Amino acid sequence: MSNPAVRGRGASENPANRFHSTVYERDPAPPEPGPRTTFIDDHSKSLITYNDSPDVGFDAGINPYRGCEHGCIYCYARPLHEYLGFSSGLDFESKIMVKHRAPVLLRDELTAKKWKPQVVGVSGATDPYQPAEHRFRLTRACLEVFLEFRNPIVVITKNQLVTRDIDLLAQLAEHHCVAVYVSITTRKADLARTMEPRTSSPQARLAAIQQLSAAGIPTGVFVAPVVPGLTDEELPAILEAAAGAGARAAGFIMLRLPHAVAAMFENWLTQHAPLRKERVLQRLREMRGGELSESTFGDRMRGQGAYAEQIQAMFKLACRRNGLDRKVETLSTDAFRRPGEAEQLDLL
Repeated sequence: MSNPAVRGRGASENPANRFHSTVYERDPAPPEPGPRTTFIDDHSKSLITYNDSPDVGFDAGINPYRGCEHGCIYCYARPLHEYLGFSSGLDFESKIMVKHRAPVLLRDELTAKKWKPQVVGVSGATDPYQPAEHRFRLTRACLEVFLEFRNPIVVITKNQLVTRDIDLLAQLAEHHCVAVYVSITTRKADLARTMEPRTSSPQARLAAIQQLSAAGIPTGVFVAPVVPGLTDEELPAILEAAAGAGARAAGFIMLRLPHAVAAMFENWLTQHAPLRKERVLQRLREMRGGELSESTFGDRMRGQGAYAEQIQAMFKLACRRNGLDRKVETLSTDAFRRPGEAEQLDLL
């Protein structure tokens, strides 16, 4: 029996933390109200994290927040909340860790002599423009630091709030130091409301692409994730609409459901797409070696098998037709400077 849906949330439960021996279960009758979002101080001593995945377009990244109020039911980052002692379910989207010192930590790390100028992903685990950013403005403060150093960045978001920072992004673009990708999963507003409950609407995301592009900011679109048997048929239409809005390039990621996300997504399908549930899960297993997730580099973002190859072919064809088969921008570290060093050179 699936848990009842929680209004305004993607998850409807708090599945057991795989590192804990106890579990809390919501009482379905009478239904409990959805949890209010709480913000928790994060006392991290560094901000930039590193990865060695060939599937990611950058080796370094920052996340001003941990957890994400967008509540996307399929989010592969949900299990990361378990390392903090929380659940990957409702906790992930209602208990948000806030790195108040993010701009200070970032400036310290970019100032350090050991820092080698390189592209930094502003995102990676959680959305930098999730609703918390309205209140805390940490992503904007970090952009100000990146602009001060002229260090190149790639921003990935599902939220139209990114357009608030067009002034900073446009200045970074003057130095070939920024690319922005807006993620669109579906063009169906009703589906987006249940699958990604607190993100911007699909139409608002297309409007964001248009605003960013009009401001001279290199902008692309991510179709992420492609949900087999549910949103895959929309892939060409999404790419066409994004190109029409001004996107220069595109990428896609195939759905994967690690750890507790698999059961939560199955529950979501039961609630919101019961007639498509078996089709979605069957096609996903076809691409994931009989499983619902795959962690192997090279395969986890695309999948394997005939169906995965079909999706890749459809994507490539749609990109060629819409002029999206290119890089959004060649980012450069040539303009990088440490502010103190720049002042000394000016004096000389």
